[in-house]
Amino acid sequence: MPLTDAVLKNIQQKIENVELISEANEVGSVIESADGIARIKGLSSALNGELLEFPGKIYGTIFNLEKEEIVCAILENHTKVKEGAWVKRTGHVIGISVGKSMLGRVLNPMGDPLDGLGPLVTDAVIPLERPAPGVVDREPVRVPLQTGYKVVDALVPIGRGQRELIIGDRQTGKTTLAVDTIISQKNTGVISVYVAVGQKESTVVKLRHQLETQDALQNTIIIDAPASAPAIEQYLAPFVGCAIAEYFMYEHKKDTLVIYDDLSKHAAAYRHISLLMRRPPGREAYPGDIFYLHSRLLERAAKLSQRLGGGSMTALPIIETQGNDIAAYIPTNVISITDGQIFLEADLFNSGVRPAVNAGISVSRVGGSAQIKAIRQISGTLRIDLAQYHEKEAFSMFSSELDKETLRQLHTGATMVELLKQDKNKPLPIEEQVVSIFAGVRELLSDIPVAKILAFEAALLEHIRAKYRDILEDIQRTKELTPELAETLQSVIENYKKEFGNVAAVSH
Repeated sequence: MPLTDAVLKNIQQKIENVELISEANEVGSVIESADGIARIKGLSSALNGELLEFPGKIYGTIFNLEKEEIVCAILENHTKVKEGAWVKRTGHVIGISVGKSMLGRVLNPMGDPLDGLGPLVTDAVIPLERPAPGVVDREPVRVPLQTGYKVVDALVPIGRGQRELIIGDRQTGKTTLAVDTIISQKNTGVISVYVAVGQKESTVVKLRHQLETQDALQNTIIIDAPASAPAIEQYLAPFVGCAIAEYFMYEHKKDTLVIYDDLSKHAAAYRHISLLMRRPPGREAYPGDIFYLHSRLLERAAKLSQRLGGGSMTALPIIETQGNDIAAYIPTNVISITDGQIFLEADLFNSGVRPAVNAGISVSRVGGSAQIKAIRQISGTLRIDLAQYHEKEAFSMFSSELDKETLRQLHTGATMVELLKQDKNKPLPIEEQVVSIFAGVRELLSDIPVAKILAFEAALLEHIRAKYRDILEDIQRTKELTPELAETLQSVIENYKKEFGNVAAVSH
């Protein structure tokens, strides 16, 4: 029977509608599995960073593509991956499930809850690695992100979208400074992500309780890769924290803050993995790409342009030094990547200066752009004054007789050092910081004994909160200290000094 045009057209249509489904289900085998590292043969088309599946729904991520084999880090239950087991490609890179339900939760780097509050409801899966936004996608950093610490907000201000390194020896208050910065954000709408790498689990439990007590947990996500976790989890944790912050920055147009505590332990975890994979060791046995590892992580911090929603990610990496040696390999690497550093000194900490910020070495490369005008007006010469005080203080130890001017400068410097001290978990709003620093730089506290400075400051702020709240509201609203406002504030402080003197005399 001859084929009519209608039959031919029908056949052609059916051919065009057939969906050709082609699936490349490439399978290889494990030739060696030890210490969380698997060596695999038979996956010739696999890509670097791809996720592989082992029996029992165990996954790994590819690190090395070698001539004869693939080297892969196993993510969980690595002891269950045996030699000779099958392994297949997934076609996906490693990612994390994200959603608003993460707020207030403690998770491991795999996204599993650790706080016993039930499962998470997530909206999407996003890759851990993402290219940093380019120059045209960014805006200048000019919106302040207050830490609540007078010495930091006045001398080394941090802006939204900045990367500011917190560096110092162990037990100098680095984590305290970072956590108090989170507490300062509780009413600002900033979403905080705290990444604990290689910390004790008890430390993370205390930190969660602290944030809950201070009413700051509902806007915070904690990623915990403790010292007991495999090196691969400690390696992935900062990337997980960064990806979660990016989700809120890009999808929800939010300002975010990420704290990496700390990148010294992160670098050690990466060194551990690299040496097990037989990558060539470099300086201090770190792999050659350790600088690239941290730079591609920290470069993702940004203040986005309005076209992309205007969100931001501020990064506060923490680095632990040994014996104040900031010239070591990892510290110098991270210093060169960031936009400034807050250096916490053990000697200052041990002498009772808390926070133990060394104002001489600490710097913010964003500077006054990330300060409100009021704090910029009064903190202009503060750094120089403190540097001169420390110099003269050292010199005065060798001199028996000092002239009146030097004695005055020493007393003023000692007053400012005392005034800049602050207890942990007590961050101050910026308007109260302005009042406090104003009293110091205008030398309105010169007749108060140094030992009573902090008591006077606390009493003065309480007095102004109770009776002159309009002064604080004016500073908060206008963000500057007009001549009229400065005059009113000076008058209030001078009048209160007489009242404080009477109260102190009676209590004494």
